[in-house]
Amino acid sequence: MNALSQARCEACSADAPQVDEAELPGLLAQIPDWNIEVRSAIMQLEKVYRFKNFRQALAFTNAVGQIAEAEGHHPALLTEWGQVTVTWWSHSIKGLHRNDFIMAARTDQVADTAEGRK
Repeated sequence: MNALSQARCEACSADAPQVDEAELPGLLAQIPDWNIEVRSAIMQLEKVYRFKNFRQALAFTNAVGQIAEAEGHHPALLTEWGQVTVTWWSHSIKGLHRNDFIMAARTDQVADTAEGRK
């Protein structure tokens, strides 16, 4: 458990600041194995979680959906046989907000308790 996973998400409006270049390394250090992907000029956090079968991948997807719904902040989730790709970014600001890092850390917590991790 790290400090990010215990932090609270804040309301994020279209004029909220994106994470800046100075903050990025420190935040990334707290969520190992997450990658920065840039799609359509939008920075996103992404990680692939592996499972032993589809049932366990789907259960993980649903658990991530529950934490997302609780915060009102929703990732892209790609569920396949034996893996789930989770992508966090803030749609309203077209980039990364501190909330995305908080939710990535919480996603790792969900994965730590998930059944069937490879």
